[in-house]
Amino acid sequence: MPTMKGYLYQLLFDAARRFVPFKDWIGELKNPEVLRADIFAGITVALVLIPQSMANAQLAGLPPQIGLYSAFLVPIVAALFGSSRQLQNGPVAIISLMTAAALIPLNLSPEQYIAYAAMVAIMAGVMQLVLGFLRLGMMVDFLSHPVVIGFINAAAIVISSLQVSKLLGIENVTGNHLYETLWNLLLAIPDQTHFPTLAMGLFSMVLLYCFKKYTPHLPGILFTVVTATVLAWLLKFEGMGGKVVGNIESGLPSFIMPTIDPRDITSLLMPSFMIALLSFVEAFSIAKAVASKTRQHLSANQEMVGKGLANVVAGVTQGYAVSGSFSRTAVAFDAGAKTGFTAIVSGIIVGVTLLFLTPLLYHLPVATLAAVIIMAVIGMIHFEPFKHAWKVNPHDAIVAFVVFAGTLIFAPHLEWGIFMGVVLSLLFYIYKTMRPHFAEVSLDADGTLRDAEIFGMETSQNMAIFRYDGDLYFANASYLEKQLLNAVADKPKLKVLVLDLEAVDQIDVTGEEMLTHMSERLQEAGIDFYITRAKFKVTDALKRSGLYDRIGEEHFFGKRAFAMEAIKEKYGDAVDMSHLEVHRPKEDSEE
Repeated sequence: MPTMKGYLYQLLFDAARRFVPFKDWIGELKNPEVLRADIFAGITVALVLIPQSMANAQLAGLPPQIGLYSAFLVPIVAALFGSSRQLQNGPVAIISLMTAAALIPLNLSPEQYIAYAAMVAIMAGVMQLVLGFLRLGMMVDFLSHPVVIGFINAAAIVISSLQVSKLLGIENVTGNHLYETLWNLLLAIPDQTHFPTLAMGLFSMVLLYCFKKYTPHLPGILFTVVTATVLAWLLKFEGMGGKVVGNIESGLPSFIMPTIDPRDITSLLMPSFMIALLSFVEAFSIAKAVASKTRQHLSANQEMVGKGLANVVAGVTQGYAVSGSFSRTAVAFDAGAKTGFTAIVSGIIVGVTLLFLTPLLYHLPVATLAAVIIMAVIGMIHFEPFKHAWKVNPHDAIVAFVVFAGTLIFAPHLEWGIFMGVVLSLLFYIYKTMRPHFAEVSLDADGTLRDAEIFGMETSQNMAIFRYDGDLYFANASYLEKQLLNAVADKPKLKVLVLDLEAVDQIDVTGEEMLTHMSERLQEAGIDFYITRAKFKVTDALKRSGLYDRIGEEHFFGKRAFAMEAIKEKYGDAVDMSHLEVHRPKEDSEE
């Protein structure tokens, strides 16, 4: 037996390891091949990270350098304190859009907007840290797969739609909802379209498409940005009325705690919480996809801690909320990334860019950044999962569609679509647990006990086995009672009733009380009551309550076959068991 001192030592050791998860891989960098692979992969990721972070900052309504700030220390911190070796963190489209959705309604000045965006990142990071340290990463399970399907598809449409105006060179076309913004844009197209901007945007989209299709292993985003920037400089695109990025402040970000009006904290709490959950769900889904290929260990709680620290660091270095990027993680994996050092290399290169290379980005067209965002999110739109969900469970497809429609209708307030999906998922779950499957079973020709009604099999009028497929608690105890009473009413000659509780994992006091009343009613009606295949924790609860002894130990059986033998021995030909004896199965199997 381990001593209390040994137990405390192990507990402290495990806790300490959570603060230095990078120790699992940092020793591998002594291998020159691993180090070389990580450096190459880090450079490759940085070539994608730099233009993407600037584009996503624009989507969040922030200056381009804020995106670079969020791509500097963030990947390093996330790699050091997360559990995934290949996950690449930084600005992403969905979190950028949710940041904008949280801040635009507040009517802030440009300086306030930057500070508030940083505060949202800090608040989201603190929430993630609390969830991670308390091992509550399981809370993200409330965002079910159908909710994520509906949200990602709708968010991709919203994101790409909001970039169309920048692609056309049209400004000041906004509305309270997405459909109002798109209607205002449609009205402005004939008179306000800037054709040089449109041409630059379309040219950038064609380049991005060609690079992705024909040279997918090259950093097509970087080559497109460089080509468009050089072309804009040669053609004097800014002088033609085209919008360019302009001056980007050089230098590394300072560590500053953002200051905001305390009265606005409450209005930022829910958006920050949704960003915290979605940031983790997006990142961990990507990490799991990669880990399934690399067979490396993942920890949801450790990843939550890493993400929380990354968001806090983003906020105090003048950045904004971040998450894991699918495209950059795929680039890192394809480039041969072995450890978290890949992200450290990419973060360092972003730092070098902030120090020395920002003047080269002056002529970068805003339309090109819009094209980068549009081409990135178009790949997120997939309607096949909706059809697949319908085939598996129509309820899941309904949830996915409601989230999809709700997100589009309430955009840019994206959190409402998620709320609707979570609530609807819970309602469907509760409804299904309130109405578990209940059936009388008969023996099929293959030796399996099946639902007699579904398979059209004969049953007996004086002996019946009923199967109940669910937990037995306050929300469904009355349902099982009603089903049993109706079954007894349908069989006026019933002498023996067997209740199969194999599927019951949990029973509460309401369920126990229902079984008590049912056993008393059946006894009064002269019906012999048996329970089969109840799990240990169920029978243990019934023993503690005394119901086990009141029903009688001789009425509980571990297998249905044993119950049938006992009933046959007790009643002989007085009960008809022919529907259970066509072919006696060797084992007590289920369908």
